[in-house]
Amino acid sequence: MSVHKTIKRVTTSAIREMKMRGEKISMLTSYDFTTARILDEAGVDVILVGDSAANVFAGYETTLPITLDNMIYHAAAVARAAKRALVLVDLPFGEYQGSTEKAYEAAVRMMKESGAHALKLEGGIEIIDNIKKIVKAGIPVCGHLGLTPQSIYKFGDFGVRAKEEAEAEKLKSDALALQEAGCFAIVLEKIPAKLAEEVSNMLHIPTIGIGAGSGCDGQVLVVNDMLGMTKDFKPKFLRQYANLYETISAAATQYVSDVKSKDYPNENEQY
Repeated sequence: MSVHKTIKRVTTSAIREMKMRGEKISMLTSYDFTTARILDEAGVDVILVGDSAANVFAGYETTLPITLDNMIYHAAAVARAAKRALVLVDLPFGEYQGSTEKAYEAAVRMMKESGAHALKLEGGIEIIDNIKKIVKAGIPVCGHLGLTPQSIYKFGDFGVRAKEEAEAEKLKSDALALQEAGCFAIVLEKIPAKLAEEVSNMLHIPTIGIGAGSGCDGQVLVVNDMLGMTKDFKPKFLRQYANLYETISAAATQYVSDVKSKDYPNENEQY
């Protein structure tokens, strides 16, 4: 029997148990009710309402412009659709990197207004006190290390992170600190597969990889990329499971043609 028929609701403890028994964790992003319902019914374990909505939904070059209000809007739509999956939401740039109190207030507001189940924050030691306060309030937190898109201007590009020993050692220290602070999982983005596997083996909380190899405890992709809706984005780590760009384009082209030729609507498609 499939997992999604035997578990009523995926929880943070269920995610940790998956790691313990060696079951890989599936995660995809979603930003709207319709897509989230499809992913939920397909058995996706975790639906991430990513700040990648700034890119694929709103057309921004980076994730930085998206606001807390924007993220609450998207998260609430997804939470209304998800009956089984754990709904994980990014706190946007500027809401948690500063004062502990501001981070706490943003976290509480997100949980109260969106109906999400957990939050994801980018960064390590630098924000550890803020994470501790949020976790102490009873809010589950997932960490995010490696390529952290909210810091893109510091990195300068979207290349692989932690290739050098110093950065790799810091990433490992950050991962241990996040675990100690109470994070229930950590996303590892675009780091060497060997390092990701090492980090995954040294932690008792699960890791979710994106461009981090098969040694992680689970995998996440942006749903628009995975479905082939973003035709110009094809990084090495991306496997496209469909080509919806061409499918939707062909359907829209046919619709335009049918309207122009007066073929649509026909007699059976009117009252």
